[in-house]
Amino acid sequence: MERWHERDTVVPHSPQMKSSIHDTPCSCDCLVSMPPASAIPAVIFAKNSDRPRDEVQEVVFVPAGTHPPGSRLQCTYIEVEQVSKTHAVILSRPSWLWGAEMGANEHGVCIGNEAVWTKEPVGEGEALLGMDLLRLALERGSTAQEALHVITGLLERYGQGGSCREDPMPFCYHNTFLLADRTEAWVLETAGRLWAAQRIQGGARNISNQLSIGTDISAEHPELRSHAQAQGWWTGQGAFDFAQVFSLTQQPVRMEAAKARFRAGQELLQKWQGSITAEVMMDILRNKESGICMDSGGFRTTASMVSILPQDPTRPCVHFLTATPDPSRSVFKPFIFGVGATQAPQVLSPTFGAQDPVRTLPRFQTQVDRRHMLYRGQQVALGLMESEQQEQGQQLRQKQQDLEQEGLEAVRGLLAGERTPAHQELGGLFQAFVERESRAYTELST
Repeated sequence: MERWHERDTVVPHSPQMKSSIHDTPCSCDCLVSMPPASAIPAVIFAKNSDRPRDEVQEVVFVPAGTHPPGSRLQCTYIEVEQVSKTHAVILSRPSWLWGAEMGANEHGVCIGNEAVWTKEPVGEGEALLGMDLLRLALERGSTAQEALHVITGLLERYGQGGSCREDPMPFCYHNTFLLADRTEAWVLETAGRLWAAQRIQGGARNISNQLSIGTDISAEHPELRSHAQAQGWWTGQGAFDFAQVFSLTQQPVRMEAAKARFRAGQELLQKWQGSITAEVMMDILRNKESGICMDSGGFRTTASMVSILPQDPTRPCVHFLTATPDPSRSVFKPFIFGVGATQAPQVLSPTFGAQDPVRTLPRFQTQVDRRHMLYRGQQVALGLMESEQQEQGQQLRQKQQDLEQEGLEAVRGLLAGERTPAHQELGGLFQAFVERESRAYTELST
């Protein structure tokens, strides 16, 4: 077992934050499959981002960059030191913040994060959000393990904290992460500045808003165990079970519900063991019965992502993103890093500069309309699907399914080596599918 040095600091507790975990629903599900669980020689990553139901999630492409020495980087709330080079990334993010709920970089690293509450108190001070840590790790890490080092190093220096929703009532949490690349995956679970990590080199794994690392710890904060002992959470004798030691004794209702989703995710992955494909992952993310595709208590699945990371480095990684809520009525569209990769304007939310409620103090006192073009079109489509105009709604859903299937077929041929399109064509793939989906919604309203 590896231990990486990190200083231990306890973040002050806020009673207001504590109450929010009982009052505010929050849930996400991340899954990963690798051989022999995958049907193909690839790591397959998936995430549903469950957020406040009216929050808009945009898909943002950020090209690789170089930065002069001494540069500073503004994240959601605080500045951090910039590094000299950053990787190109594709991000699915709540449009009001800097970080991301999930994303990938040009080196085939994928990361998803989840909210978690532990015995370590949640800090009320503004620091790095878990979503900021996720984006920073993608921009700076060329492997899953490198990205993990980025997160733990930034946790050491800056800590995690600040409200995670666009609302005057603060909502704060700590984070767990699922990181994957072409060869392996890592689960990283945090409690304040403390953390434990588990390396996954085969089979399938999922996380769902709770601590899940038990005694199988591959790396940890060097003061993790001594801190637990000092707090009286662990006697120092016998096996050290991270989840058991650091989980809250009295779980919030929402975290109890997360246990059922975690078990359901395990069962669905087990059901498809040896046969897991991108389509299987999409079906799991669309599973409403389990709660993995959710819409309750003011929260819903606001965006989804599935990635194929081939073990063969000559094959491109493919990232399917919806950019719209409810994967059961959205289109997973393929993105591939390439020469022609650019920002798709239809999935980019409007900006408000210095007048943005996240920038003016006190924060979040007003609301702005962050809906992007594709979001607006899909909302009209959802209305049709839910209305009495069932025939028109069914036709539209069929168009969505046909478009998604076309993308999957194109990717299948690409990964099988049956076609070798130009890099320019690969880079423009996501834009082309976004345009076609957007056009289908436009035709609907005319």
